[in-house]
Amino acid sequence: MARVYLDYNATVPLRAEARDAMIAAMDVVGNPSSVHAEGRAAKGVIERARAQVATAFGADGADVVFLSGATEAAALACAGRGLFGSEIEHDAVRAWIDPLLSVDERGHVAVSEPARSALQLANSETGIVQELPQGLAVVDATQAFGKLPVAFNWLGCEMALISAHKIGGPKGVGALVIKRGTDLAAQIKGGGQEMGRRSGTENLIGIAGFGAAAEAAARDLEAGVWDRVEKLRNILDSSLEADAKETIFVGKEERRLPNTTCLATPGWKGETQVMQMDLAGFAISAGSACSSGKVKASAVLRAMGFDKTTASSAIRVSLGPETTEDDVMRFAETWLTKWKKHRARAA
Repeated sequence: MARVYLDYNATVPLRAEARDAMIAAMDVVGNPSSVHAEGRAAKGVIERARAQVATAFGADGADVVFLSGATEAAALACAGRGLFGSEIEHDAVRAWIDPLLSVDERGHVAVSEPARSALQLANSETGIVQELPQGLAVVDATQAFGKLPVAFNWLGCEMALISAHKIGGPKGVGALVIKRGTDLAAQIKGGGQEMGRRSGTENLIGIAGFGAAAEAAARDLEAGVWDRVEKLRNILDSSLEADAKETIFVGKEERRLPNTTCLATPGWKGETQVMQMDLAGFAISAGSACSSGKVKASAVLRAMGFDKTTASSAIRVSLGPETTEDDVMRFAETWLTKWKKHRARAA
């Protein structure tokens, strides 16, 4: 049978709108920094994409700076600023923060100094959505953008991170959205592209795809596409929960991303589950997919108070707009079959 992709939080398949925009951009020959007609045409592609991303993210009046992805955006926003964060932040942010902020068993972070804090809006592993205060230095909106109604202007933060491939755009391009007037020195110096925040000839093709994906993602959100996905996610939860009594559904009672289920079956390693389901034709993950293929105990679950055995037994199933009810039910049936075999061996 055809494989079923259930790892949308890792990356989203390329949207047709993004592919079309990228193909068209391939025929634009000018350098965006050149002043002749060809250069102006290339610059026009970038500025159109900038407007598309700003509109989709509710960032009118802010600066949208294109970079190689949310990881570079995190470095530009956080490096050398002495910001606070928590152990549940994505590794791209954790690399630059002091993880002093406490996390409770619900997966929520206690914030004492918003102006010195960098926090995610939604966790990639559990899907839990934070109740963020106004005035944060940096918000990681990478997982929330495109799945939840969110606007930069509502967040009231200095800067926010977003990524193209999490919304059906190409890999290798993202943006740092900056409150206008914020002082931020470039890390990559040179020709002064991207308003002096990030030098280097812009990734014209990737940026064009990002803009088109952002516009399409906003349209899907408005049309209620993710409401349908949430119903499928709830069907999945109910189907598994009915039989797998020992399994912990992390964050089930919290506000979550509409597509995300994180489940931990103590004693059944997440890595083993991922491999077994892969062989059965299902793509899922154990934790974040941004650690060079490493599978280890989830730092997110450990921060929430779970023991190492449980944290090593977690998997994430993340659905998308192309997921069908048949996909969900096939996954549930297959996973439960493998769970029963694991339980029989462990008895």
